[in-house]
Amino acid sequence: MRAVLCANPRELHLIERPVPVPGQGEALVRIRRIGVCGTDMHIWQGNQPYFAYPRVMGHELSGEIVEAPKGSSLKAGDHVYVVPYLHCGTCVACRVGRTNCCTSLKVLGVHIDGGMCEYMAIPETHLFKAEGITLDEAAMVEFLAIGAHAVARAKVGERQRVLVAGSGPIGVGVALFAQLNGAEVTVIDGRADRLAFATNTLKVAHAIALGPDDVEQMKTLTHGEFYHHVFDCTGSPKAMERGFAFVAHGGTYVLLSIVQGNISFSDPEFHKRETTLLSSRNAQLADFATVMTAMREGHVPTKAINTHRAPLWDVGTKMPEWISPEAGTVKGLLEV
Repeated sequence: MRAVLCANPRELHLIERPVPVPGQGEALVRIRRIGVCGTDMHIWQGNQPYFAYPRVMGHELSGEIVEAPKGSSLKAGDHVYVVPYLHCGTCVACRVGRTNCCTSLKVLGVHIDGGMCEYMAIPETHLFKAEGITLDEAAMVEFLAIGAHAVARAKVGERQRVLVAGSGPIGVGVALFAQLNGAEVTVIDGRADRLAFATNTLKVAHAIALGPDDVEQMKTLTHGEFYHHVFDCTGSPKAMERGFAFVAHGGTYVLLSIVQGNISFSDPEFHKRETTLLSSRNAQLADFATVMTAMREGHVPTKAINTHRAPLWDVGTKMPEWISPEAGTVKGLLEV
């Protein structure tokens, strides 16, 4: 079979590998769609934490069952989406159901080889039927589940004010599921195209452009109280540090971004607000189920979110194109 190997930053190779042989409890999956996410772009650029080269990227995956284990609920021909977080099941986090932050977590396409290839052998426990949705949509379930997980972590409720800093794909997921929970969502970003998408497609209440008067705009919109929940989806340490100031007294700050190094904040301001600080990593099965329900009910504008697509074998030319702000990429899908 063919696969795309990222040998080094900005260095992709088309290689040949044997079709994998499924082990006990594994199914053989023909990969059909791969979503390109910020993690893949960071890997390509050379600034992704928890990573070592060479690696076959790709963890936003949908596919078709070729061969399933005996007695499985899956059968050949079933369309599936993949939960790409392989957890141990026995560590301190797994024992309390926090499999998304397993101490020895292996994410497909990051810690181990992923889905930019024709076939994969994947544990049956991490494959779920994509009933009622398309293969394109099935490849978008994972990144949306990350947003759904963060919203669930923060316990976002009706009529609460939510600020989403950074409106890339993860920010899109946060905004969508915060609104489905009844929140009033404001998005702040430095890119006009992303703000337009948030306004026109996601129908957020407010979109604020980064600039010298952005804080005053937030004060005016919130009557000086700021936001019950602030979600950072920027991947920028400076933005992450700045976001502490936008949390209302008694509010919650959720960091979805992962960056190299340390971030800092004003301890007096942190304590004055009694801020709740949360990290949000990956997603859990309940979050995937939340996304599936929302998709089936038509609450996710998947066709608008999928702004770019190409054959997998063109990823070497498409990656530098899609990563450019001028491309206006929300979500690119690769077809196999």
